[in-house]
Amino acid sequence: MNSSYWIETLGCPKNRVDSEKLEGRLTSQGLTPASDANNADLVVVNTCAFIEAARTESIETVLDLAEGKKLGARLVVTGCMAERYGDELAKELPEVDLVAGFGQDFLSGLSVPVEIGVKPSAQKGVRDFDLLNLKRPRAGGSWAYLKIAEGCNRSCGFCAIPSFRGKQQSRTVEAIVDEAADIGAKELVLIAQDLASYGIDIYGQKRLVPLIEALREHAEWIRLLYIYPSELSGPLVEAVLATGVPYFDLSLQHVSRPLLRRMKRWGSGAKFLDRIGQIRKIAPDAVFRSSFIIGYPGETEDDHDALLSFIEEAELDWAGFFMFSEEDGTYARSLGCKVDSSLMLERFSEVSELQDEITQKKRVELLGTTVKALVDSPGTARSFREAPEIDGVIKIDEEIPSGEYRDLVISGAEGPDLIGESVS
Repeated sequence: MNSSYWIETLGCPKNRVDSEKLEGRLTSQGLTPASDANNADLVVVNTCAFIEAARTESIETVLDLAEGKKLGARLVVTGCMAERYGDELAKELPEVDLVAGFGQDFLSGLSVPVEIGVKPSAQKGVRDFDLLNLKRPRAGGSWAYLKIAEGCNRSCGFCAIPSFRGKQQSRTVEAIVDEAADIGAKELVLIAQDLASYGIDIYGQKRLVPLIEALREHAEWIRLLYIYPSELSGPLVEAVLATGVPYFDLSLQHVSRPLLRRMKRWGSGAKFLDRIGQIRKIAPDAVFRSSFIIGYPGETEDDHDALLSFIEEAELDWAGFFMFSEEDGTYARSLGCKVDSSLMLERFSEVSELQDEITQKKRVELLGTTVKALVDSPGTARSFREAPEIDGVIKIDEEIPSGEYRDLVISGAEGPDLIGESVS
């Protein structure tokens, strides 16, 4: 009888892709998926270590799964926390049988009881397989994430990712196109830590635009997530518009020029508004999303007011806000002028409320319009305006088959979600 596995994934889309590739590796080695974690012989937790809240969730998830796993099952912790805090996890979590960093094998001796106290932990730099380029199962739905690179060469003041994900490592165009053909999704969502810098480490120049053009043969819709604003060149804008998905997810983080300098970031509110305005002139229906950090060390009332003014003027379709989390090994940890947590929460609430009003207004403006939508599952569809898993959806008749494109008339709005009726 084959051993069974269960993978619990936490964190960002990049982690989800890693889990899918680990799943492909496990099935190729003879394991079968379990019906749930409590019935699995191997339970794998793919952890997130981006901010403190994510680490807390990861630990709580590990402990919950340890409590519920069946007798003799093996519990493995992998992912970002294993890579970043491997030794600490191995020491502090006796419930865990193995802590495995990126590309480290955790199948050896699966059927052999593992003695607590001698369990191994992540050894940085030791790789048993190339996680980034592992073969991946075919997409089970209408869309799929496509990770085109790993790591990052930037040194943003708040971010610890380069310290455990490493420098940028791009995949070849050929490998990415082959994977796109294999997974067979109607929409491909391109992801990486620094998407627009794709290719510079292996080709000596940025190759995102040629990659997008090559991928258009394999998916009708191509969506890009997380573009560093200074990289939003004319050719890249044209390439995005040509995909049929004029959706621009810009990694802005803030708009105050002095604060952005403390973050070791490029730009200002005026520059961001100018670029957004230029795109809207040539593509009035273009959709914009961004994320912003609230309470970075040194953030003043003037900085916060500048962000509020920007949000009001830019009228982004979607925006996410995150309260600053101090991370080990980052430049921000050395900065003074910390923002009090209560003030941080007050600012977070204020800007979130403003953005919610803008998003609601944008959604109501779509009433009566006809949109092309991709049906993801019974009762749920998306147009180019909605990225999977992070934006609202279009609620539809559950009888409409999944995996199809449909023209829908927008007949209602419920918060971030829309109601769509099939065009007769």
